[in-house]
Amino acid sequence: MLRKLIPGTSSRLTIVDHEETYGRHLLSEICVDNISTCLDIGCGHGNDLMRIKERFPSCKLIGIDYGGWNKSHLNEIGIEQVSLDIEKDLFPFDDESIDFIIANQVLEHTKEIYFINNEIFRVLKTGGVLFLGVPNVLSLHNRILGLFGIHPTCSKMISAHVRSFSKNDTLLFYNSIAGECLRVEKYMGSQFYPFPKIIARPLSRLLPTMAFSNFYLIRKFNVYNGEFIKWISNTFLETNYYKGPNAQ
Repeated sequence: MLRKLIPGTSSRLTIVDHEETYGRHLLSEICVDNISTCLDIGCGHGNDLMRIKERFPSCKLIGIDYGGWNKSHLNEIGIEQVSLDIEKDLFPFDDESIDFIIANQVLEHTKEIYFINNEIFRVLKTGGVLFLGVPNVLSLHNRILGLFGIHPTCSKMISAHVRSFSKNDTLLFYNSIAGECLRVEKYMGSQFYPFPKIIARPLSRLLPTMAFSNFYLIRKFNVYNGEFIKWISNTFLETNYYKGPNAQ
């Protein structure tokens, strides 16, 4: 039931289907109009983009990742790979140029969430959608662990994750900062520790706030005017957040 691992690198549970963590079945099910250009931030091997290609075969697929270790594989499957650091580099795309953006299990690895969201919604077309997937710090198993004084599994210091997410906090972030141009249209869950897939999937649909991973469909319904950067420029926070290469 438990496997030996380096702490913080993966789950020790062997009875769960770890693919459910990425919620790719949800990506395949979402109701969106025709997608002509799709960008995946932290694309890895391109698995999420392949789900988009199955539904929209003529869609242009672009994947951002740091380093070129997957470039030959991505080229073989029709994905244009861009290597950059999403926490400090401007996305090399025009404003309002991308129909659909995926950020699945990547923002928990970052500090510069304001700059990243600025770039996402700068390049996303008005009417376009962000598919955001993040671990849920308030999942059922994390709540139970907390009762026994055990740290949440998705935000250990000895891991790659540096930021935690939960439903209400995520909604507060987007609604408070950019509610005039963005709208969270759908909220979903996937993976339900410690259960196998046959149980985890229905539980995640029924109780998404207690699922291991949470997913948000965020639509840009109005022109974006740099709200995320303006917010950290006008609000005193005791953290030196990056405002972009042209910040004063």
